[in-house]
Amino acid sequence: MLTPEQIATIAEELAEADRTHSVVPRITARHPEATIEDSYAIQGVWRDRNLAAGRRLVGRKIGLTSKAMQQATGITEPDYGVMFDDTVHASGAEIPVDDFSNVRVEVELAFVLAEPLTGPDCTLEDALAAIDHAVPALEVLNSHIELEGRTIVDTISDNAAYGAMVLGDVRRRPDEVDLRWVPGVLSRNGEVEETGVAAGVLGHPATGVAWLANKVHQHGDRLEAGEIILAGSFTRPVWVSRGDTIHCDYADMGTITCHFV
Repeated sequence: MLTPEQIATIAEELAEADRTHSVVPRITARHPEATIEDSYAIQGVWRDRNLAAGRRLVGRKIGLTSKAMQQATGITEPDYGVMFDDTVHASGAEIPVDDFSNVRVEVELAFVLAEPLTGPDCTLEDALAAIDHAVPALEVLNSHIELEGRTIVDTISDNAAYGAMVLGDVRRRPDEVDLRWVPGVLSRNGEVEETGVAAGVLGHPATGVAWLANKVHQHGDRLEAGEIILAGSFTRPVWVSRGDTIHCDYADMGTITCHFV
């Protein structure tokens, strides 16, 4: 395990990489003894410094919940990160590509909670009862650690590679739509790049919400009413560059468009 001093140093290193939009060597290459709990501790120090600086927590992201993403990264365990208010965009947004490192987009559903949700025994049924509505979402990945050879420890430390999200306009209660069969057709500059359905996320996208409630309970936390939960991608990530226009069609749940500038 890492010492508190090592954890604080790595958290500051990642904060500097975030400020400069740069990439640092893998943590596990330099500290092979680092554990998953160390990585969440690094993320926690980074989070608390951002909160102290005035940023506001609006939710959490879950990552690596689908076979598509696990195969794309070589990592088979889900993870989570935090999301701040200044990272949320509406469909149609222009997003500066220079704000991120290793920029990619993923197709997801987001859930907004009507009630708090806590572990350690949260179930899918509990999660569905606590959700106010689902909304289509794109996640913008922002990786500050070199991608080659990274492990779950590297990814968690880097706030689960979260950069931003783009939310759609159509909201649906869990009893209004079969969330397993919400589709996503992701196009870049008019060409279809990825397709999938939300059942690719743990069989049901809200299963990730239950997993998250149980996971944060292990860290002495719970999910609060009003939080936005990104449930995880059901497609592989698509690389984007300056000038790219992204469009995603979610059928009856509408579309999302954003432009990278």
